Amino acid sequence: MHLALLVIFLQCSGVYTQERVFTFNNVEIRAEPSAKVKNGAPMSIICHADISKSANFHLQHNITIFKDGKLVYMIVSDKEVARYEVPIARSADTGDYECTVKADGKTKSSKSLHVWVTGMTKPILTAEKREVLEGEVVKLRCELPEEVPPLQFLFRKTKTNSTPKEKLVFEAYRNFSTAEFSVEEGDNILYFDCFGKRFVKHTNFELESSEPSNRTLVTVKEPFIKPSLIIKSTSNITEGDRIEFECSTVVARMRDIEIILQKNKTILNSVRDEKLLKYSAVATLEDSGEYLCKVEQGRASKTTKLNVVVAELFPKPILSASMSKLDENKELTLSCSISGFRKANFSILRRNSNGDILLKNSRNLTVRVNVNDTGSYICKAEVKGIVKESKPVRISVYAPVSKPTLSVVSGLPEVVLGKPLQLICRLMMGTPPITFTFYKGNEVKKVVINDTYATFLDENIRQNDKRGYKCDARNNHSSGVKTSNILNITVIVPIRNASLGSIPYGDVEDGSGTAFLCSVEEGSWPIHFKIFKKTDHDTLLYEKTESTDRIVWHKETMSRQDTGTYYCMVSNRAKVNVKSHPITINVILASWQKGVIAAFVLILIVGAITLTVWWFLCKKKKAKESSMEMSRSALATNSTNEKLARQHNDGDYYSGSGYIEDGENHMKSTDENKGPDLESAEVEYTEVEVSTLDPHRD
Repeated sequence: MHLALLVIFLQCSGVYTQERVFTFNNVEIRAEPSAKVKNGAPMSIICHADISKSANFHLQHNITIFKDGKLVYMIVSDKEVARYEVPIARSADTGDYECTVKADGKTKSSKSLHVWVTGMTKPILTAEKREVLEGEVVKLRCELPEEVPPLQFLFRKTKTNSTPKEKLVFEAYRNFSTAEFSVEEGDNILYFDCFGKRFVKHTNFELESSEPSNRTLVTVKEPFIKPSLIIKSTSNITEGDRIEFECSTVVARMRDIEIILQKNKTILNSVRDEKLLKYSAVATLEDSGEYLCKVEQGRASKTTKLNVVVAELFPKPILSASMSKLDENKELTLSCSISGFRKANFSILRRNSNGDILLKNSRNLTVRVNVNDTGSYICKAEVKGIVKESKPVRISVYAPVSKPTLSVVSGLPEVVLGKPLQLICRLMMGTPPITFTFYKGNEVKKVVINDTYATFLDENIRQNDKRGYKCDARNNHSSGVKTSNILNITVIVPIRNASLGSIPYGDVEDGSGTAFLCSVEEGSWPIHFKIFKKTDHDTLLYEKTESTDRIVWHKETMSRQDTGTYYCMVSNRAKVNVKSHPITINVILASWQKGVIAAFVLILIVGAITLTVWWFLCKKKKAKESSMEMSRSALATNSTNEKLARQHNDGDYYSGSGYIEDGENHMKSTDENKGPDLESAEVEYTEVEVSTLDPHRD
């Protein structure tokens, strides 16, 4: 029974589970009436879930709607549709919408939908004051209460018959902004308004503008009236007349008011906290021009201009000179005149950096000049207190040039072949500017204009060039040209290819003399020769200066210490040291020294041979004596034994003395025959064998 109940329960559970099966087919989001809505119109965001079920059962849905990733609406319902109502759409509602549906552990999201609320709310503009004075500031505030930053605000100031002035302000975190406009001269009735702008995302961040704000009227009052500038004197003004200016205004309040009179940006006079300014001066031609009267109070400023023409009383004087360039000690006449006008007070002056020097209060001046009178001269004329000055006249007084001196800059009149030659031409006297001319032979090489000297660089120096140099000098003096003496230059040829030799060359006997020859292939005289021996610090052995291309140095006695390497160093006024190739000298023994050594060696050899022969003979004699003694001893023994034997055996008696003597004689003869051979033979060891006589021989 229990088993049957279990089976029934499992079957019922399977049926129940099968009835709760569902799946999301799709989740969609849309906007009504469309994804593009006008600002202020109603808008609905609808999320719909398309779900398939295994049976008709109730399913709870958790539906959420997001705008730009932020939750804006959420509902839990068994319905598959949710509506997010926006009764009045604003630009802040523009964005990307997305909805998500969750049910029984399953989640499904829709695609993103971009909704664009076109247009912006009308901004609200307020002004801090509706009535201001010139020079004050109008403070404005523009607000977009239903918009979300970042925003841009455009403020506009408009006055009658003029182009509006604009100010653009960016606000990153506020939906309002402020701006200030200064009230300028001439502003009377001003109108202000503003616009709002925002970035539109789906149009690549283009700006969308709102409609204009309310138009605000601001009236302007003048703190003072435009100033009046007049000349009290006659309308026709001539040089020498006194000219008087008056500048005045009407002001509402006197505090901090200032009146300024200026000409060409130069302030002539000014007053503070007063309504009237006065200025007077003696009129000159330079007083002609435009004058400006300016009244300032705070930021307010008003100006009035007046053009003034001053008639010329007399023209500028003209200074003339009898000569502008003249020799010293000549007479110079200066004359001052006014065209068509003779009644004037004249004076002639010389210009000076510390102030003009008065020469004479007269129309004419005649002087005998010197060099110090060179300079600029002017004349002045005075009529009715008006002083006018002429244009300056330049007077140049010349002293004659002295005879020039031509020399080499380095000092001596010589130059090394291949090096440039620099000459200088000097003057002791002469008024500049001076024209110098350099010649090589009769050929003009260079022309220089300078004050007291000039230089010339000749880079084309040849070995056999015999042409002399000269220079001449001249200025504006009537004496003409002065020429220097001719300067002859010595061309120094540098040393080339030095060599060193010796006699004898190579091996030199000890005690003998050696001649060293140092020579050069080319070079100007005198030449300085030096002969060195190479050591750790090369040793100078000989030096001499000669007007020749070679020298010979005799070293009288050479020793073994003189063995080594030698070279010579040569130089001249070109100051270039030229070193020869080195040579090697080997000091050997002299002939007599070799003979002495050979004799000594020969004596040693003969002595050694003599000692060897003597030793050999002594040894041979000793060997001979030893062998004879041994022979005698043996013979004596044998003879005795033989006698004893015969007596014992036969009874016969034989004397052995004769045999012994014969034997001795035989041996002696033999030795004598062999004597010469032994003397010439090498020393040898000789063994003598003595045999016993046969008894049966008889």
